[in-house]
Amino acid sequence: MSTAKEKEFLALVEKHKGIIHKISKMYMDNTDDQNDLFQEIILQLWKSYDSFNRQSQFSTWMYRVALNTAILYYKKDKRKPETVYEAIPETIALGDDDSEEKELQLAHFYRALQKLDKIEKALIFYHLENYSHKEIGENLGISEGNARVKLSRAKNRLKELIKEQGYEF
Repeated sequence: MSTAKEKEFLALVEKHKGIIHKISKMYMDNTDDQNDLFQEIILQLWKSYDSFNRQSQFSTWMYRVALNTAILYYKKDKRKPETVYEAIPETIALGDDDSEEKELQLAHFYRALQKLDKIEKALIFYHLENYSHKEIGENLGISEGNARVKLSRAKNRLKELIKEQGYEF
C-alpha cells in the first residue's frame, strides 16, 4: 500500500473507530479480549482495504468487516475455557449522579449483551446504529421480515437478561 493510501486508511479508521470499540465491547466481556478483538478488526480492515470498492460508505463497509471479524473471533474465543465476567464496579469514578447511573446502566447492558448469541448481538448493534430492518436484513443475509422478528426477539431476550441481573431500565 502506498503512503497516501496508508494515510487515507488511518484517517478513515480514526474517524470511525467508535464502531470498532462498540463491536469489541459487544462481543468480548473483558478489557483484554476487547483490545485483542479491536486489533484483530484493524488488521482485517487493513488486509481488506484494497478490496473496498467505494460503492458504499467506508463506515458501512467497516461495519461488515468488523462484524464478520467479531463473529469469527467470538467463535474462536468460545473454544477457550470460559472466562469470568468482570464484576460490575462497586464504586464508579467520581462524577454526577446521572453519569454514575449511566455507567451502571451500560455495565448491565454490556453484561447482558455478552450472553446473546452472535447474530442477536449483530442485530442489536445494527439497531443501535439506527439501521432499518431492510438494511439489517441485507447486511446479515436475511429477509426484512426475518430481521424484524429476530430483532424483536433479541431485544426481549436482552431485557430478560438485564432483569435477571436485578436491574431494569
